[in-house]
Amino acid sequence: MFRINNHKKYMKKIALLFTLSISALINADTLLHVGNLLDTNNGEISKAVTIRIKGNKILEVTKGYSTPKKNDEIVNLKQSYVLPGFMDMHVHLAQEYVPKAERRSKIEPEYRALFAANAASKTLMAGFTSVRNLGDGGMETISLRDAIKEGLVIGPRIFTSGKTIATTGGHGDPTNGMPKDNYSPPSPEEGVIDSPEDAKKAVRQRYKDGADGIKITATGGVLSVAKSGENPQFTDEELNSIVATANDYGLWTAAHAHGKEGMKRAVIAGINSIEHGTYMDQEVMDLMKSRGTYYVPTIMAGDWVAEKAKIPNFFPALVKPKAEKIGPQIQSTFAKAYKAGVKIAFGTDSGVSAHGDNWQEFILMTNAGMTNQDALKSATIETAKLLRIEDKLGQIKPGMLADIIAVQQNPVEDISTVENVIFVMKDGVIFKDNT
Repeated sequence: MFRINNHKKYMKKIALLFTLSISALINADTLLHVGNLLDTNNGEISKAVTIRIKGNKILEVTKGYSTPKKNDEIVNLKQSYVLPGFMDMHVHLAQEYVPKAERRSKIEPEYRALFAANAASKTLMAGFTSVRNLGDGGMETISLRDAIKEGLVIGPRIFTSGKTIATTGGHGDPTNGMPKDNYSPPSPEEGVIDSPEDAKKAVRQRYKDGADGIKITATGGVLSVAKSGENPQFTDEELNSIVATANDYGLWTAAHAHGKEGMKRAVIAGINSIEHGTYMDQEVMDLMKSRGTYYVPTIMAGDWVAEKAKIPNFFPALVKPKAEKIGPQIQSTFAKAYKAGVKIAFGTDSGVSAHGDNWQEFILMTNAGMTNQDALKSATIETAKLLRIEDKLGQIKPGMLADIIAVQQNPVEDISTVENVIFVMKDGVIFKDNT
């Protein structure tokens, strides 16, 4: 009896100590001692501040280097420039374009899912803590989004459209280029529509699948095996049906668009963002400004396809002339749109180019005339507004989610420093610390 009683007392003590230890850890905060804190809203730098983080949120931002409480963790960022995690509004995590000679003849959904997980890790390590994935073959990034939330996989916060919605033969029709005997006409559930009723069904299916938003291909595209890269591919009635149904279900909408007419129709229908926007003119810009439509330029994609078009046999025969014509135009369109005051949200179309190189878009944007400060704002504050989460992300303020990165130099003065992100925190968890 003596031993049993003592054993019980011992176990009670162990349980108490364990409970106290867990409680201490739960109550512990993470303190970032920051030498230079960048306000992405105005470009100003605050010197010597402490960011106190509890759980996945920023608790407070105070002047000076606060003294830690017992069990608090201190992270020394006194020599760094700290700013909110970047957000990329146009990626394709489950793919990456390769030359025709290297293209796999068979790609299983399981392979795409594993590829997406690898791409997600690269993207997060590059300082992009949130992305909007626009277009999948199936459920890859919907599943990946959930796996990342559950801590099973490392990657950025994902907002995904699932499968793209296209029209028969349009950019996004998965049967383009296939022998007719090898497929049955794809359905709205599979992402191909030809009427307003089809459009409703396709949007509702994406809601059922768990998508966060809707991506449509309002015009032809560069990399699809189809002749035109710019013709309009939806009727006004189809577009109205898509946008109205998406609004009913609380889904954002994004339109791939190169040609003017397709852009114009999409903007008038109420689309939230235009992707690429190659042949955008003043009329379209004025429409976008009046309706608050965002422009996601993806200059990287245009630059990349223009360069690759110079390599013999890199692209299929139908793709090469489109890459040569459309690719070089995007940067000049971006310069005009920025000067005109169109709202711009950062996006790369990574998956055309390599994942993890997303930072290069900053260089292309600033080379086209955008200020460094506005480029940084486009990847933080403006992207958060486009996603309707500006109360959670885009700035380092009390109550916001703790998505925080650091670089070695002041990016407002030298934008090239974003190539080397040395610290990455997402949701209060440190994923990279090379300080």
